[in-house]
Amino acid sequence: MTLQEGQRVTLAADLRLAGTVVPAEGSPAGEDAVAASLSLASGVAGTVERVDAPREREQSHEVREYERLKALLDDFGHQMPPASRRQLEEQVASLEPAWAAHREHGPRVTVRVRLDNGFVLDEAHADLFAPA
Repeated sequence: MTLQEGQRVTLAADLRLAGTVVPAEGSPAGEDAVAASLSLASGVAGTVERVDAPREREQSHEVREYERLKALLDDFGHQMPPASRRQLEEQVASLEPAWAAHREHGPRVTVRVRLDNGFVLDEAHADLFAPA
């Protein structure tokens, strides 16, 4: 589901926010920082204020290696000796599960949602919300 600015949404799951609380104008290292916890129930409604473009997730070593070996196989595999090509194909096949998992999760869309109770969730994953 793609969220759009101005769209009404509800929380799809209960959330518990925990961490350091500082004034919006303050720095995280400020002396007034306190530890806190806040729970929000599913079904809380709000309005999408901003949708941020998907960010690429950091690639694991296995994903980078799969991309490198797959490109090598695709570009030069037809020129390789049969034994070398077979070994490269086996390496690529062993890395395919990591590649598939990476592609399945894909880049994450984040949103800024102003809830009706006045709270603002910024940089929240879009899949936490359902259309109202």
